[in-house]
Amino acid sequence: MMKQHRYEIRVEGHLATDWSDWFEGLTIRQTSSGETVFSGLLDQAALHGVLARVRDLGLVLVAVNRVEG
Repeated sequence: MMKQHRYEIRVEGHLATDWSDWFEGLTIRQTSSGETVFSGLLDQAALHGVLARVRDLGLVLVAVNRVEG
């Protein structure tokens, strides 16, 4: 099994929280600055899957960060 890390993925626009299942069960929150943040534990394969879904939906990727802790 690949090691999991906590990630935050930011995209432009607001995406409803009910998309969580489609994004590997990540927590989805909307910011006041108009972005959506996906966060949670992912291994490398799952991270690439989430990024492919971001691409397939035509969402604008703002940032991908690995978060310690």
